Amino acid sequence: MKQLLTLFALETYHPLFNVVKLFNNVNKLAVIAVLFFLSSCSTTQQGQDAPPPPELPVITVNAGEQTVYQEYPASIEGVTNVEIRPQVSGTLDVIYVDEGARVKKGQALFKINDRPYREQLNQALASLHAAEADLTQAQIEVDKKTRLVQNKVLSDFQLKTAIAHRDAAKANLEQAKAGVGSAKINLGYTLIKAPVDGYIGRLLKKQGSLVGPSDVQALTELSDIHELRVYFALGENDFIAFKDNYKGETLTDKLAQVPPITLVLSDQSVYPQQGQIDMVDGQFDKNTGSITLRATFPNTAGLLRSGNTGKVRLAKQHKQVLLVPQLATLEMQDKVFVYTVNDSNKVARKPIQVVGKYGPNYLVKSGLHNGDHVVYKGIDLLQEGQVIQPQSIQLDSLQLTAYNK
Repeated sequence: MKQLLTLFALETYHPLFNVVKLFNNVNKLAVIAVLFFLSSCSTTQQGQDAPPPPELPVITVNAGEQTVYQEYPASIEGVTNVEIRPQVSGTLDVIYVDEGARVKKGQALFKINDRPYREQLNQALASLHAAEADLTQAQIEVDKKTRLVQNKVLSDFQLKTAIAHRDAAKANLEQAKAGVGSAKINLGYTLIKAPVDGYIGRLLKKQGSLVGPSDVQALTELSDIHELRVYFALGENDFIAFKDNYKGETLTDKLAQVPPITLVLSDQSVYPQQGQIDMVDGQFDKNTGSITLRATFPNTAGLLRSGNTGKVRLAKQHKQVLLVPQLATLEMQDKVFVYTVNDSNKVARKPIQVVGKYGPNYLVKSGLHNGDHVVYKGIDLLQEGQVIQPQSIQLDSLQLTAYNK
């Protein structure tokens, strides 16, 4: 009976049974046996083709605090950069220093031929002596005419005229004194001295050159680099985040809370001394949309010079964020997704909000919860609701370390 029902079912539903009807001279039982064999082989092949769920590494994300570092290009200048220019014209007679030399404040740097200025001083002194003599003569006339007026020998008009001459002589004397002072100043300008401590730059004029105050090029540049001024710029959003990261009512109060910062040099080495942010520009640059900040670094060993470049590394504290490797994320249409695994080992694609980077990892503010399980690798071929065989991996084995060279 069971075999008859099977034959009836095959005759009714099996698509290959219609072929049997075309061959009436063929033994139906033989054909049915063949069909049974083919059907069992198909069932066996289907069972063999169904792959098991893929084994994929899975990590557990946990919330916590993380300090990340953001770097900004910076220019480095000395605390003082002074152009050394002549204040009088003349021939450059002597150069006392060499390029790159360290000098002290008041040290002689250049000497301009001073003979013309010495002669000007001598002429001014002569004019001074003449003015003094004129004043003496005028005073004698006033004294003489005062006695004559008292004796009613002369009129008051003549006395007043003598007094006017004396006052003019006094004015001439003051003018002569000013001339002497000006000549002395010009003579002093022929010896050019260092206004501050620092290092000499390129010597743009050679001995024997004719120099003057109107020259386009300075004689040299003197840099005081015992401290360094490091300038860098923040965009508007970065500046707002920078302010919000520190406590205080005013910007001055917030700057006082900023911890020491790090300077990364052009060769990616870290400058051995840390600095402090001490200035914020008064306004944003309209062209770039950024604002300039200044940090001061000590340079006691003189390792750096004005004109060096580098990057300023700022620390930012994130609270209650999740650390997710970038390898475990998928970017689509400016959005970042991860695949989470539930208790039934089914995966679900979830969008996440990234607020920063921490080495090779993302800092996630929302989209995940503390303790969620996330697929670490092999997410490119995953589909929503697919079942996997999770293999738990510890975060430590992924080398989730801060980017802090």
